[in-house]
Amino acid sequence: MNTTTNMTRTRTNPAQPITPGAAARYWRATRARDPRADGTFVLAVRSTHIYCRPSCPARRPLRRNVTFFRTREEAERQGYRPCLRCRPNEISGPVGLVQRAVDLLAQSTDESLRLRQLAQTLGATQSTLRRAFLQVTGLKPRELAEALRLKRFKALMRAGKSITDALYETGYGSSSRVYERSNAQLGMTPATYRKGGLGMKLGYTIAKSPLGKVLVAATERGVSAVYLGDDESKLVAELGEEYPRAEIAAASNGFERWVKEVLSRVEGQPPHFELPLDLQATAFQRRVWKELQRIPRGRTRTYAQVARSLGQPKAVRAVARACATNPVSIVVPCHRVIREDGALAGYRWGLSRKEQLLASERSAT
Repeated sequence: MNTTTNMTRTRTNPAQPITPGAAARYWRATRARDPRADGTFVLAVRSTHIYCRPSCPARRPLRRNVTFFRTREEAERQGYRPCLRCRPNEISGPVGLVQRAVDLLAQSTDESLRLRQLAQTLGATQSTLRRAFLQVTGLKPRELAEALRLKRFKALMRAGKSITDALYETGYGSSSRVYERSNAQLGMTPATYRKGGLGMKLGYTIAKSPLGKVLVAATERGVSAVYLGDDESKLVAELGEEYPRAEIAAASNGFERWVKEVLSRVEGQPPHFELPLDLQATAFQRRVWKELQRIPRGRTRTYAQVARSLGQPKAVRAVARACATNPVSIVVPCHRVIREDGALAGYRWGLSRKEQLLASERSAT
C-alpha cells in the first residue's frame, strides 16, 4: 500500500457522478417543483441546453431529456445556459436570504441581536427567516450567530490575541459567557485552546482510496483526524488550521496498521480491530460518537433516533452539531446518519462520498 505523502500533485478529480438513487430523488423534487431543493442541485435539459432550479415554474421536460448537476458551475462547464425564467445562476429564495443574514451576523458583535431586528433589516418576516435558516442550515438564527461569533473568537485566539482582547472584539458580554460555551464547542477552556495544540505532536499520512485522498493524523496515543478530499495541500492546511501550534509532520512510520484499517473501512469492510482514538471532545460529543459507532454497517439512523437512543429526544440539533464536528470520519461513521425524511444531508466531505460509503457498506455486508 502506498501511503506516502510525497506523491506528485495531480489535477483535482472531476465531480462525482450522480448515483441512480440521488437522480430519482432529484426527479421527484423536480416534478413537485420543491423550493426546498433549490441550491442542492440543478436540472439540465439536453434538448434546449438550458439548466434550471428544481422549483422553476416552466413546463416539466421529459425525463429522458434531463440530466442533473450538483452545482450550476458543473452545468455551465458542460455548455448549458441558465434559464431566464428561474435564473438559477443568481442567489435567491431561502439560500439568498440566509446568505444575506449570514453576512450581517458575521459582521455583528451585538450579543443581544434579536430575530425581529434581523428580519426587519432583511425585509422579511420572522417566520420566513426562521424557516429559511432551518431549511438551509438546520440551525436557528441565534445558533448560527453564536457559531459565527465563536469562529471569530477562535481565529483571534489562534492569531495570538489575549483572551480579554478576543472577548472584546467578538462582542461577548463577559468572560463567563464564552467559558459557558467553551466545553460545549471548543472542547477545552479558552486558555488551553489559545495554545493551539502547543506541545502536541501529530504525524499524518495521505493515502489513495475510492473516495479520493484520505488523510490520517495521529499521536502516539491514537488517531486524531481522518479527512477526505481531493487536494492534499487543502487537507494538510485544514489540519494545521485546527492545531496551528502543534508539531505537525508527515509520518515516516509508526501507524501504517491504523491507516490500512481506515482504508479497509472506506471500502465497506467490517472493522478488524478497534482503532485507538486521541480526541479533544466534550462529554456529549463523545456520547454521540460512541452511539454512531453502534449503528450497524450499511444501515442508517436519523438524527432524532440517535437523540432518543441517548435519552435526550429534544437534542436533535445538538446531535447534528456533534456529527458535523466529528474529526475522525469513517472511524466514527457519521455518514450513517440521515434526515427524518430519509434524505442524505449534512456531510462535511460531500454527499456523493456519503452515498458511496453507504453503498460500499451495503454491497460488502
